[in-house]
Amino acid sequence: MSQKAQAQTVLRLSNITKRFGALTANDDVSFDLKRGEVIALLGENGAGKTTLMNIIFGQYTADTGAVEVFGQELPPGNPHAALDAGVGMVHQHFTLAGNLTVWENIVLGSQRLRSLRLDSKAAKAKIAGLAKRFHLVVDPEAKVGRLTVGERQRVEILKALYREARILILDEPTAVLTPQESDALFATLREAVGQGLSVVFISHKLHEVMAIADRTLVLRHGKLVAERAIGDTSREELAALMVGGKVSPPKIDAMPAGPALMRLTGVSTKGEGRAPGLQTVNLTLHAGQITGLAGVSGNGQKALSDLISGLVQPSAGGFEIAGAEVADWSPRRALSRGIGRIPEDRHHTGTIADFDLTENAVLETYAKDFARHGWMNWADAKARAESLIATYDVRCPGPDTRIRLLSGGNMQKLILGRVLETAPRIILANQPVRGLDIGAVNYVHGRLAEAREKGAAVLLISEDLDEIMTLSDVIHVISEGRLSPGFVRGTMRAEDLGQWMAGAGFAEAAHAS
Repeated sequence: MSQKAQAQTVLRLSNITKRFGALTANDDVSFDLKRGEVIALLGENGAGKTTLMNIIFGQYTADTGAVEVFGQELPPGNPHAALDAGVGMVHQHFTLAGNLTVWENIVLGSQRLRSLRLDSKAAKAKIAGLAKRFHLVVDPEAKVGRLTVGERQRVEILKALYREARILILDEPTAVLTPQESDALFATLREAVGQGLSVVFISHKLHEVMAIADRTLVLRHGKLVAERAIGDTSREELAALMVGGKVSPPKIDAMPAGPALMRLTGVSTKGEGRAPGLQTVNLTLHAGQITGLAGVSGNGQKALSDLISGLVQPSAGGFEIAGAEVADWSPRRALSRGIGRIPEDRHHTGTIADFDLTENAVLETYAKDFARHGWMNWADAKARAESLIATYDVRCPGPDTRIRLLSGGNMQKLILGRVLETAPRIILANQPVRGLDIGAVNYVHGRLAEAREKGAAVLLISEDLDEIMTLSDVIHVISEGRLSPGFVRGTMRAEDLGQWMAGAGFAEAAHAS
């Protein structure tokens, strides 16, 4: 018997069932976690993974079953009890206060911010030490509301590490980290696991699962359907277990470039806080091409995305769509010019949390397609939502469901459908598969490839180099607001792109000129 098999059981779930109305999110789930063990929890979007973890952490109460930590049953629905027992959780959806600083968010809940016993200097020093150790660089004094999505995720990870959890639940912790940052995090996690930390790790990145986990558990439609030791399985088997069949990525064939649908010539934009603006950017998007944009989070992707979306205007340079100069640019004009927008942050800019699926499905087209003389045709709007739910496999109780109750992946599928069903000429796909399972990733990639084949120009912004290199006809790298030349598919290795991401390529190009 292995040493880990003999180790102390630190977490035990017994017959957990959780229902939301007619939807059974967890169906009689049981498993154990040992001291110093990493378990990967896999499943499609909506399989019940996050619900199960929220039950462990006390944010949800199970209908039946029990959770034990270090042999003691946790009182249901009590996050403070979970924290006191040594359970920490990094949430998939951020739980941060935008008006507070980084260090205040991290300390919040562990003790009173204005307590006389709070040593802010010591707290900041501890946070800085953790940030350095885990390669999660972020300014402790920065307001969270001004951080990029990637920086906010780093704060979430630091918040759990600050509280010295003995059991750590990681729900998609690397979704917004670069591969280098993920590798650094895993290296430190391995050290911590060697010292007794136990981890439940949720990820859709199967190469990460194979690299970090000892065992994997697979949920499908709320049921625990498989358990595998990592040494006895493969990425292909795990993908098949997740979706219930063989998974095949879309085939991306070479296509000749069509006419230029968007052209930026020497475009600059103003920076926003610490986030850089664009610096004299030249970029052309052609019909029938996917243009990939690679880069470390916070290097100007937001500025480019905001420009194309109509949220900001150039401070210098030329901006053309289909050969016509852009003027009085706005989100409404962007939509009218055939731009479909899949935003980076599906929670804050892609959806309205307390609107239902019907309302979210028609957010960008209600005035044109569903309103007549100031009155909404809600029957047609609901029919549109039902069509998107069916076509894009959005797993939910129905179109009247508040969208905040959906998993992140199912939110993303609704946004994708909302965009693609309008047949846009230009598609801004900003992190389109972040947090999606392997089946959903292949589906989204396939739909983007179909749009490309029909003549759309697609700008794919992603921090996943595998995704960029697989899908893109042309690849650019962005660093500190500067844009690299375009690299044709197959001419650059990941290592080469990494050099440009780190800024070395720009320095060499400047020296050569």
